[in-house]
Amino acid sequence: MHSTLIVARMNPGSAQEVARLFREFDATEMPQLMGTRRRQLFSYRNLYFHLQDFDTDNGGELIEAAKTDPRFQRISEDLKPFIEAYDPETWRSPADALATRFYDWEGRG
Repeated sequence: MHSTLIVARMNPGSAQEVARLFREFDATEMPQLMGTRRRQLFSYRNLYFHLQDFDTDNGGELIEAAKTDPRFQRISEDLKPFIEAYDPETWRSPADALATRFYDWEGRG
């Protein structure tokens, strides 16, 4: 499994609306098209954390391909009033908001 973590700023009190937008998006076939196995959203002191798990490490490629889909473009626009780049001066795409994993541990089943 492969994971990505997007970090951004979130407007206070907007968690329920952001969750609703993703609930509607995830009810379509878009997660499957992007290879998303699981999505989790977190907030902490007006920060937004978007954790996505993929079965393979080509999730980034699949997401890039999905960017032309109107549903992907719509959710990106719909999120703009609630989510903003952590560092607007360096942000060009979601790839600029990806956290870097520096440690990984998994228990043996």
